Amino acid sequence: MKLLKVTANGFKNCRDGFTIDLVAKSKKTAEDKEYELQKIADGLYTFNTIAFVGKNASGKTTAMELLDCCYSILGGFRLEGKHYPYDGVSLELFFFHEGELYRYVTSLKSASSLGNQAIFEDQHLYKKAYYKTKVNSIYERKDFVEVDSLGSLPEDTSILFFILGKKRTCALYFDSFGTSADTYQMIFKAMKNYQVKESVFLTIMRIFDETIKKLERIDEHNYRLVSGSKEEIISDNELLHVLSSGTTKGMLLYVLMAASLQNGFDLLIDEIENHFHKTLVENMISLYKDKSVNRNNASLIFTTHYCELLDLFNRQDNVWISKADDKVYLENMYLAYNVRMELLKSRRFYANAFQTAVNYEELMNLKKGLMQ
Repeated sequence: MKLLKVTANGFKNCRDGFTIDLVAKSKKTAEDKEYELQKIADGLYTFNTIAFVGKNASGKTTAMELLDCCYSILGGFRLEGKHYPYDGVSLELFFFHEGELYRYVTSLKSASSLGNQAIFEDQHLYKKAYYKTKVNSIYERKDFVEVDSLGSLPEDTSILFFILGKKRTCALYFDSFGTSADTYQMIFKAMKNYQVKESVFLTIMRIFDETIKKLERIDEHNYRLVSGSKEEIISDNELLHVLSSGTTKGMLLYVLMAASLQNGFDLLIDEIENHFHKTLVENMISLYKDKSVNRNNASLIFTTHYCELLDLFNRQDNVWISKADDKVYLENMYLAYNVRMELLKSRRFYANAFQTAVNYEELMNLKKGLMQ
């Protein structure tokens, strides 16, 4: 299963018709197919890496939350524990599964008695066969045929269950995790659930702290740490102070990255530059581009303020620029802007080609105010 496109109405502070299209649009060179794109079917390609950029409060996180919402429905058939309201939200999802294209539409509302869960209303599922000759019209609604007689489910469960069959991880969303004592439980749980080898974990630990020789879980709150020539049994709270916060957060995120690459699910990271040194971020991007590592079509989807990262992208249709006036909206770099391929994307950002520059006039006003 691969998510291709989502359109949302009523989601948080987004404009109606808020759309994220994950299918490659521009010309596909041999180099792009090797490093930038993943083949879903003959002629149908999505991206190994996707970036959302923009000013503060422009809606980058909102876009990531919408994707997380969609992946939660596709992977677990439910929405629960989210911090945004469900009432008034309608979704349209296009996805590819076992040789066929699917279109799923639903409206959401908050459950009155089920806690922080969504109820799925007015659900409809449509499908059609995929043909390479019609790759440019995969979203044509008139070609889809509704799937009938799917059966009944609890109102908090999506009818996608009848097509996708069982719960599976489609994506993991990483935003502010990795700073509390339960991070270590999350690390070892992820290793077990996604079968990340201990040797891989050891390598990850040494990337962030070369003195660590071993870290193993003894029970729910205690760990054996071998660092330098010292071995000790230590609680998770103590471990949080022994290891730097960057090491703790980095170990978790790199374990999730390893799980994503090995199992072929997507990894969503909000403000990727907040978690790592530039070199480590560039390394993550390169791993998703390397088909000898990324053998199962995993995608790295991230937001960033560090526009130099976009210079690692050969293409433009996998870059979305978030903006906000009274509502949040997105513009695709390839579709909305005429940017010459030979120009560095970062230079175009600094030249304010996308209207995303910092408001220097207000910065100067702040300076003047502080000088008074």
